[in-house]
Amino acid sequence: MKKAGMEAIKIKSRSDLEKIRKQINARMDGRTRIVVGLGTCGQAAGAQQVFDAIQREIEALDLKDVVLEATGCVGICQFEPVVEVYRPEQARTTYVRMTPERGVRVVQQHIQGGNPLAEFTIGAAQSGR
Repeated sequence: MKKAGMEAIKIKSRSDLEKIRKQINARMDGRTRIVVGLGTCGQAAGAQQVFDAIQREIEALDLKDVVLEATGCVGICQFEPVVEVYRPEQARTTYVRMTPERGVRVVQQHIQGGNPLAEFTIGAAQSGR
């Protein structure tokens, strides 16, 4: 069943993927998107507290060009809580094993300051850093 306004997308080539990426970037209208995994595993690991801390910091800094969203399971339960940051024309950054304090730092340093925190990313977690 399709939702209203949703149509099936057939991806046959890299150019099809590029077209979709451009459409998504256009919809974001230059805004940064922060997504917090709030599936059962995320909630059990404290993701709601991370979400709430990020929301408070966005409001405290009066960041109008930031969208905070919740999603279901991200699929990497061993790394929960997971926070993904999507910035226009940049690669996604996936932060793992987040805490409310780390969430605040992501907003301050990555979102506001433009400096991703590599030590909290999935790459650092996988390498044991």
